[in-house]
Amino acid sequence: MKRVVILLSIATVMLFFPAAVLFAQEAETAAAAAGGQAVWKYFAAALAVGISCIAGGLAVGQIGTAAMGAMSENPELSGKALPYAGLAEGICLWGFLVALLILVL
Repeated sequence: MKRVVILLSIATVMLFFPAAVLFAQEAETAAAAAGGQAVWKYFAAALAVGISCIAGGLAVGQIGTAAMGAMSENPELSGKALPYAGLAEGICLWGFLVALLILVL
């Protein structure tokens, strides 16, 4: 299983690396035109996504642990834990939306 995950991540990087280089060149010219102010926009967007995804992952981990413990005692609780995991994953979505707003506006 680890090999599959590693191979998929390498394939993803190899697939999206050329596009990232092209966008980086465009961002560099835009940053030079704006006097370096655009660099802080990208840094803020990266922080928004990074911190929200780390927090969402921690929340899903805690909810998953508690849900598995509850389901081991009462299997009927499996459907009740799903909305809480969805709410925790929503943290990542909100971080992504904030990053998009930072980059667009």
